[in-house]
Amino acid sequence: MYINRTYRNFDENENLIPFQVSIKETDLYLKAQKNLEKDARDVAFRYRSQIENYILSHPAFEKSLVPLPYDDYAPLIVQEMLRASSLVGVGPMAAVAGAIAEFVGKSLLEYSSEVIVENGGDIFLSTAEEIIVKIFAGASPLSQKIGIKVLPSETPLGVCTSSGTVGPSLSFGKADAVTIVSPSTALADSVATAVGNRVKKPDDIPFGLKVAESLPGIKGVIIIVGEKMGVWGNIELLKL
Repeated sequence: MYINRTYRNFDENENLIPFQVSIKETDLYLKAQKNLEKDARDVAFRYRSQIENYILSHPAFEKSLVPLPYDDYAPLIVQEMLRASSLVGVGPMAAVAGAIAEFVGKSLLEYSSEVIVENGGDIFLSTAEEIIVKIFAGASPLSQKIGIKVLPSETPLGVCTSSGTVGPSLSFGKADAVTIVSPSTALADSVATAVGNRVKKPDDIPFGLKVAESLPGIKGVIIIVGEKMGVWGNIELLKL
């Protein structure tokens, strides 16, 4: 499925070089101090292969909607997906986009001290300059009108968004956007899914905020349903 990634203008940092990498369902938009397309493709392929090979021997990993037991012998990216999903009560594949963004981003830090990786709305950031992350919320009038200011001292950082109205990802909710900020991009992805599943109408926003607030490792949350928005955490929002 092709999705027009109009929301990918998520920062104003003109000092970094943009490039893209696509491997099957993995569609990465990246920025670094130099074009690292080949290196990014290599590491993305490696991490995808580790997940795919693990699924071959553990088929439940791909389809389970509930946490699976931790596996000390699994590849590190699979272990992180198992850990993140177990904290919030969702299946491990709820963390896949965030985990790939994070593991690719951290691998590329070997070649560039600044790296941004976006994977289907899930973002890993490690930068030396202030970044503004726009929140894409589909047809909501608030879509791309709200931004999160990220300071260099806060990175590496994950900013992940789940939606029940936009994109192909599975969600049992109806939120236009549930954005989670966390030092762990894999965890942010899992929590965005878990909270998004619980938000079906504007009145559910306070409950969704409480769910996110109760979880360890979460820096902030933003929930948008139509014209309504709820916010919790230590994050700075900007009107764009």
